[in-house]
Amino acid sequence: MAYVTGLRCSRCGRRYEPGDNPLMCVEGDLGRLDIEYDYDLAAESFSRESLRERPWGGVWRYWELMPVDRRFDVGLGEGGTPLIHAGRLAEELGVKTLHLKDETGNPTHSFKDRAMAVGVAKAREMNVRTAVIASSGNAAAALSAYSAKAGIESVALVPEDASMGKIAQLLLYGARVMRVRQTEEGVDPTVKLMLEAHRRLGWYPCPSFGPFNPYQVEGPKTMLYEILEQLGWRVPDFILVPTGSGCLLTGLWKACRDMRRLGLIDDYPGLVAVQPEGNQPLVKAIREGKSFGEIRPTPYPKSVASGLLDPFPWDGDAAMEGVRETGGMGVAVSDDEIMWAVKSMASREGVFAEPSGAAGLAGLRKLLDEGFISRSDEAVVLVTGSGLKEPEKVAGLFEKPPVIEPEISQLQSHLSSTKRPL
Repeated sequence: MAYVTGLRCSRCGRRYEPGDNPLMCVEGDLGRLDIEYDYDLAAESFSRESLRERPWGGVWRYWELMPVDRRFDVGLGEGGTPLIHAGRLAEELGVKTLHLKDETGNPTHSFKDRAMAVGVAKAREMNVRTAVIASSGNAAAALSAYSAKAGIESVALVPEDASMGKIAQLLLYGARVMRVRQTEEGVDPTVKLMLEAHRRLGWYPCPSFGPFNPYQVEGPKTMLYEILEQLGWRVPDFILVPTGSGCLLTGLWKACRDMRRLGLIDDYPGLVAVQPEGNQPLVKAIREGKSFGEIRPTPYPKSVASGLLDPFPWDGDAAMEGVRETGGMGVAVSDDEIMWAVKSMASREGVFAEPSGAAGLAGLRKLLDEGFISRSDEAVVLVTGSGLKEPEKVAGLFEKPPVIEPEISQLQSHLSSTKRPL
């Protein structure tokens, strides 16, 4: 692709030509291969004015800053998600301006569709027959759906305790699903097996983190591009990002630099990493001023936010750089705080998020209480996945609704004797 000038390892600096189609650094250092673009060439067609002439939605709306030619797109319609002005939540939290970037309406109901749209497009370009992924569920669903459309076999390696709702989605898309048991402390068994399958079977690895596939990381960049357009190119003060591997934060940081290099923004939004208390290696490193090299995996991560349980933040180097360079922060939230966010977002704004997808709101409330974010700041909370992914986690919050006769007296009696659920 003419706009891609090369790829460079984030660890050792080794450079690769675009036509080599590298997936991982040959040095074996687990460095992410960051994609480099010709911004002067991109600027000839990429501008605020030119974007107004393009159809809304899809990662290929921003084709100059994608690493694959758009003719390989499989076209499920990802992106173009709403930016909701959350007035009732803002009032509850006492903040002036709050927006929700609602990713639940993507084809498989999470932001991972943006990543896999690009990852599968690259697989088509490379004539891949089998793609394999290590995932807690959402990224696997996205890969399975896009692979089904592309005619590529997909193999999904998920944790032993993965939600059956998520597994059912994978099976319906035609994926071959394996639940993998954790046998080593601090080692993600799905990643370990994915790498072995790549080495021994030649399968195309396409997880939603960078060291094992450099192309899919570019898809989530488009979330920030859209936010800027939806705000009329006004840069919000903070963006709250649910974080596991650090891939989404890395994509957003790449997008910030893209827009700055093209002269479309002058300032950066503060990027905030939000992790559950049961798995916060990245947040601890940010708060304690540690380097990426000092991060150690969480031995046995645990949280209601299952999508944020990557034991090790594979893209933590770029994520930490993004947080620090933009004046952001890291914050860890409890399961109770996450479930408050799930309930408040649904009851105040009509947005039903899974626990992982609602963690950003919990992080915002905590940083408001800490005083790091001012109540006069403009904040954007990323809602990364739908609550329909894990309805069982919400069902237990409420009593089972009563069964009544079709009589108004019984309706009135039950309404007067029971409280609103929230």
